[in-house]
Amino acid sequence: MAIQLYDFWRSNAAFRVRVALELKRMPFEAIEIDLLAGRQFDPAYAEVNPELVVPTLVHNGDRFSQSLAIIEYLDHLQPDPRLIPLDPRERAYAQSLALVSIADSHPLTAPRVRKHLGAAFDADAATVEAWCRTWTSEGLAAYERLLAKRPAAPFALGAAPTIADICIAGQIVLAELYDAKLTPFPNVIALGEQCFGLAAFAEAHPYRQRGYAIQH
Repeated sequence: MAIQLYDFWRSNAAFRVRVALELKRMPFEAIEIDLLAGRQFDPAYAEVNPELVVPTLVHNGDRFSQSLAIIEYLDHLQPDPRLIPLDPRERAYAQSLALVSIADSHPLTAPRVRKHLGAAFDADAATVEAWCRTWTSEGLAAYERLLAKRPAAPFALGAAPTIADICIAGQIVLAELYDAKLTPFPNVIALGEQCFGLAAFAEAHPYRQRGYAIQH
């Protein structure tokens, strides 16, 4: 099963897919697209993904983008462990948790938004970082409230991690990148400890990627 992942160490969406691949023990070839250097706009990559974003997963010549769609595809390829539940209620709950980060919080910190803040509003680097910290914290606060209603046991949906845990872990990664305080969110911290205690999450962390080591 030949899988290629167009990836970037700092990309939160790519982190989600890396975790999914690691949890499923599906080997893949990582191909770095340096978002900070603007490599996503190269004509060669535009042929791979016309949206000009990462991740892109290539499997047997087929190309897929958007982390949630990719993870659903991986669930069909290899159902064990399942990351998106089959039960309709649990599936809806898992996806609703995932979308707090995927749809509500993370998009406001994406490279195109950060770039636009500088170009349109003369926002300096410190202002852009503060913007990202604000929306990252908003996502963490939403997760904290949701986990208070249905405590993790030990993961968001029970004994095994799902797409929900992957996205909450991704929100924790964003907090690390933007120096957002985690201390107001004890339920999120506890779930994060469960997640990053697993090799699949730890190995997928941005700071464990080759691109991070090269740039630092």
